[in-house]
Amino acid sequence: MNGRPLVYLILGAAGSGRREVVADLIEGGLGAEDRALVIPAAGEAPAAADAKLSIPGRWRREGERMEAPSIEGATHVFVIADGRANPIDQIEAFRGWVGMSGGELARIICVIDCGLAAKHPPLRAWFDACVHFADVVLLNRREGIENKWMSDFQAHYTAQFLPCLFELVKAGHVRNPALILEPQPRRLSHVFDEEQDWVVTGDDEEEAEGDEEIEAHPEEDPYLVRRPGGRRVKEIPDIAKFLA
Repeated sequence: MNGRPLVYLILGAAGSGRREVVADLIEGGLGAEDRALVIPAAGEAPAAADAKLSIPGRWRREGERMEAPSIEGATHVFVIADGRANPIDQIEAFRGWVGMSGGELARIICVIDCGLAAKHPPLRAWFDACVHFADVVLLNRREGIENKWMSDFQAHYTAQFLPCLFELVKAGHVRNPALILEPQPRRLSHVFDEEQDWVVTGDDEEEAEGDEEIEAHPEEDPYLVRRPGGRRVKEIPDIAKFLA
């Protein structure tokens, strides 16, 4: 770790039990010598699990920038995304912040509210976006959900051969917290990779004639690409419309 705090971004909808899960990860996955900080988004409502967490303050997004409390002295930092806001906008801001925070990105963890997903099928595109960036997907809030729905939901992702790890949450607990916290990238997205794939643009035939230069630039994640007007090419639902 080279003395730098390990930083975890926690995605998921408001009310999905993310801070309860984080409290479990800290208690079951870290040692007595570790110091964990939890930084929720400014828009996140208080949660019962907050009493178990060390929260130095909240973070907020200012345009494309993320402003957050200092993480100096921590060994592990858990950044809780705003569960009522667009996760893509937040990931874009988080990417800039984590590079300047003094920390090192360990993993992105997505907590799925299965009850919410089952009730609102149009939200599949929202969850797809979160899973695209996640190293670990934790299936929570499964009470009353039919086994067939759970099987179909997981099959939607396993059929894509995604590299991320899927685990169940039971009563706020994960089976192996240390496995969840292991700082090994398993995400499909490469936006946080130090070495990204490059895309070559330009026509080889025209280049041979000297009419056009061939250019190479880092490959842009499909969820981050914007149209000329500023809207994203891959748009996702506004989750706030589906929350109480």
